Amino acid sequence: MTELLYFKDCYLKEFEANVESVEGNKIELDKTAFYPEAGGQLTDLGEIFYEGKSIKVTMVRKEGSRVIHELEKPAEEIGIKQGCTIKASIDWNRRYTFMRYHTACHVLSAVITREEPSVDITGNQIALDKTRMDFSLENFDKEKIKHYEEEANKEIAKALPVKIEFLEREEAFKIPGLVKLRKLLPESLKIIRVVTIEGLDQQACGGTHLRNISEIKGIEITGTENKGKSNRRIYFKLKE
Repeated sequence: MTELLYFKDCYLKEFEANVESVEGNKIELDKTAFYPEAGGQLTDLGEIFYEGKSIKVTMVRKEGSRVIHELEKPAEEIGIKQGCTIKASIDWNRRYTFMRYHTACHVLSAVITREEPSVDITGNQIALDKTRMDFSLENFDKEKIKHYEEEANKEIAKALPVKIEFLEREEAFKIPGLVKLRKLLPESLKIIRVVTIEGLDQQACGGTHLRNISEIKGIEITGTENKGKSNRRIYFKLKE
C-alpha cells in the first residue's frame, strides 16, 4: 500500500521515498506526494532524482492500494532499482492550479445545493484552463447562473479556512450530505477523509485542496450546456 502524503499535506512539494518495485518505466514508491489521476482531476507531473540524475514523471495512477508512477524512460537508465531511496518534486504550478479549481468546485456546489437542496453533483472534470461541473438541475437561466457566480465569489471573499480530518466510517456518515456525488463510497473504505470549509461545506473527498478559500481569488462562469434530462453542465475559470 502506498502512503498518500498529499492526503495530510496538499502543499508538500518535495519528498523522499523508497522504491518498492520497478517495471520498465513504471515504479511504485512506499509513499508519494503525487496525485494520481482520479475523480475528475488530472495527474500531477514532476521529477524524480537519484544520485545526481533526474527523470520526468509523465503519469501517476492508482492500481488498487498501489500508486504507479510512469516515467519518460526506463527507471534503470538512471540506476533506479527496487530498494533504493529517491527524492522527488512535483510540478507545483500545475498542482496549485488544480488545488484552486478543486476547492472552487466545493464552493460552487455548496452555493448551488444550498439553494437547491435536492440537487446532486453528477460529474466533474478539473483542467488547467477551465473546469466543468454537472448538476441534476431541471433547468436554469442566465440570471440564475449569474446569481450562483456572485454567491460563490461572496463566499470566497469571506476567506473561510479549509480543514482536513479523518473519521471512522460510522462517525463520518452522521454528517448530513457528506457525499454529494451520486456514486457512493465503497464499503471497503473504513476511514473517510472529510474536507470542511468552515461554515459552508463538508464533504468526503480524496482530492487536493487549499488551506483557505481566499486563495481561489474568484471564479467566472463561462458557459453552460444541457446534457440531457435533468443534467446541466456549468463551465468556469479562475480569476487571476
